[in-house]
Amino acid sequence: MVIWDVLPSIRAAIAEELMKRELPQKEISRLLGITPPAVSQYLSKKRGYNIDFGEEIKVSISQLANDLVDKKICNPVERICEICRMLREDEKICGSDDHKCE
Repeated sequence: MVIWDVLPSIRAAIAEELMKRELPQKEISRLLGITPPAVSQYLSKKRGYNIDFGEEIKVSISQLANDLVDKKICNPVERICEICRMLREDEKICGSDDHKCE
């Protein structure tokens, strides 16, 4: 579930936040360590829109985007992992019988 749904959804949300801050797609791909075509698919909503985030997650994603733009962090992996852990605690995301978080 994490690889197919959660991580792409987080990346899509971060890419969208970075685009709102007027970063070019090439810079977004560099900051996130993904290819420009992946960024394009995230922004066109062809990939990564399987999860509706709660307000706390949205705030964390927005803050991560701010920190990337302000160059407070250079590698978002640890912060993306934190967001993923927050999602794992959300029963709506991980509480279904098909996708139990363990």
